[in-house]
Amino acid sequence: MATYDLQDPTDLDIMRGHFDMHTSDDWQHYIELAEEKGMKYKNVNILKTAQRKAGIGKFLSPKVINWILSLVEELEEYEEGYEEEE
Repeated sequence: MATYDLQDPTDLDIMRGHFDMHTSDDWQHYIELAEEKGMKYKNVNILKTAQRKAGIGKFLSPKVINWILSLVEELEEYEEGYEEEE
């Protein structure tokens, strides 16, 4: 996963850009994957928050966006592993 400096304005813009690229449908897919994987309630709940804030990352704190993006990366790795098994 990319490591972001939460104090660097450039890194914050990059993080928000990555967050804003995802649509509400993308977030719904990640929520379903998280539930399938059995992630904890807090992680699923923050993904639901991301779904509600899709496209407007400026209203989320840098720490929350960083947390969400780390979950997305974890879920994408899970999905890739799951697809390879099939």
